[in-house]
Amino acid sequence: MSEELLEEIKQNMEEEAKEFKILAIETSCDETAAAVVADGRKVLSNVISSQIDLHTLYGGVVPEIASRKHIENINYVIKKALADADCTLDDIDAIGVTYGPGLVGALLVGVAEAKAIAFAKDIPLIGVHHIEGHICANFVEDPNLEPPFVCLVVSGGHTHLVVVEDYGQYKILGRTRDDAAGEAFDKVARAIGLGYPGGPKIDKASQEGDPNAFEFPRAKVTDNIYDFSFSGMKSAVLNELNALEMKGESYNQADVAASFQAAVVDTLVERAMLALEKTGSKKFALAGGVASNTLLRKRMKEECEKRGVKFYCPAPILCTDNAVMIGSAAYYEYKNGITHGLDLNAIPNLKLGERYE
Repeated sequence: MSEELLEEIKQNMEEEAKEFKILAIETSCDETAAAVVADGRKVLSNVISSQIDLHTLYGGVVPEIASRKHIENINYVIKKALADADCTLDDIDAIGVTYGPGLVGALLVGVAEAKAIAFAKDIPLIGVHHIEGHICANFVEDPNLEPPFVCLVVSGGHTHLVVVEDYGQYKILGRTRDDAAGEAFDKVARAIGLGYPGGPKIDKASQEGDPNAFEFPRAKVTDNIYDFSFSGMKSAVLNELNALEMKGESYNQADVAASFQAAVVDTLVERAMLALEKTGSKKFALAGGVASNTLLRKRMKEECEKRGVKFYCPAPILCTDNAVMIGSAAYYEYKNGITHGLDLNAIPNLKLGERYE
């Protein structure tokens, strides 16, 4: 065998063994995040700069403040992600960035940064759907997970019940008609004096409460059994609190939290199990910030085990907004031949399955 052929074989083997590294950026809401992810599943770094303490002062996220903080933080976060991964921009093969849905000003910061790096280093730019990122967090958590499977995405702004048919291919079975589950948690937490962010605080308070102290409704949507509605449940809590106040009666904060949480979890579990029955899937995954909820994880795991269904759920750090999930989603978009030009723009109301044209 000639030396030239041996050298060619060696080069081909080295190229096949080389990891495909993506620098990912996430700025859809109030976390400025960057990560380096190899081959869609290997986390080389994960850096998150949270603004929770700042927005807690206002009882929720203030979009303009969030955007300004992203501008202040993004370069530092990216430099740290590269340093933690022991690489430079010269080692990066592509840039992945969230371009929707989310707060438009916040999204624009990340998109502009990603476009600048892609242009400067002449590497592919890949826009990622935020919800798709949450789903892909499960690929990072469990390297053996492959589509198809059913996934419930529950976060502050979204509640989706989805069949993941293949990488980048989704069939939406149900979604919320009004408030998302996380949004309802925030509003009820504020009403009972727990403050922001509502999800973690209700979860913690519920540990000391009685989930049967109050009977809150489990709403059903008649024209689609897989859809959700949490607005009525939230209103029922507010009405109960107003009625008690008018009668001069006190209530136990933890009992309200536990009863409300139980109602939300019952609703989510019921729809998810219906979806498993319809599809016959033996794999079920949780995703999104509310997937960190202790009771939801416990109940979903129990119900899946009863049905012989394999249960998947990311670690809490991968449930809340992060760039690792964006790097994973970007990798599979790239493998599907999807890249974007420098005209990529932020789309705050981008729907799952839509593509930037």
